[in-house]
Amino acid sequence: MAAPVNDSMPATGTGHGGVRPRRVALFLSCAVDFAMPRAGTAAQRILEAMGIEVVVPPAQSCCGQVALNSGHTGPARMLSRHWVDTFAPFDAVVSPSGSCVATVHHGIQRLAEEGWADEAREVAGRTWELTQFLAEYGADLPMALDARVAWHDSCHMLRTLGEKESPRTVLQRIEGLELHEVADSESCCGFGGTFATKFPELSCTMADRKLRTAAEADLTYLVSADPGCLLHLGGRAENTAARVPTIHIAELVLQAMDGSPATTGRVQP
Repeated sequence: MAAPVNDSMPATGTGHGGVRPRRVALFLSCAVDFAMPRAGTAAQRILEAMGIEVVVPPAQSCCGQVALNSGHTGPARMLSRHWVDTFAPFDAVVSPSGSCVATVHHGIQRLAEEGWADEAREVAGRTWELTQFLAEYGADLPMALDARVAWHDSCHMLRTLGEKESPRTVLQRIEGLELHEVADSESCCGFGGTFATKFPELSCTMADRKLRTAAEADLTYLVSADPGCLLHLGGRAENTAARVPTIHIAELVLQAMDGSPATTGRVQP
């Protein structure tokens, strides 16, 4: 029988800081790897532009989020242990997936057992969501883009990881960019992993409501750091009257840095 989830274990903090790491491991996440690879490439190029050596560990796998959220603690624990073993050798880990970083900081800590729990907490303490890392160390990045954007706060990044300010800090550094705060920036888009497949009507209704609000704001892009949310919102935008381009913040930042054309946006303005 699989060991129970340890709900009593305190979650790791998200406090970072100190000297900028010279070498980081890039944790892509399943969604970026399989469905949004350009966001991963953009994250790597941004970090390298900061003078950082970026390593993409070939042994990396799922962090266990999907299995854990579906109640499959045994497979989730196996994946989590492998994730910790893979990234333990690195001084810092950066990921373009807010929900996966939330899992590293909280979900894996609930799964960790005696023998690797301390290592899991230590690795989590060195793991950053991309905008957290850029907010801390990327103030000197030259960025300019004529655009009007809104930020979508994904549930896991906002409510589990507790991160709201870092992406806004990064966006506000982009010369010429207007950050528009929509009224429902913190509302769920309806993705929720398997929620979208179990309750498709409700999931689509939630996405359509968010897209209508974004369309009324006359945005160049709706921006987020969670690939799942972007895939869901982008897919609904293609199938509704809401012509709202979606984009991962890594691609937006890269576009602001060197004029690279955006490719994550699912609907062209």
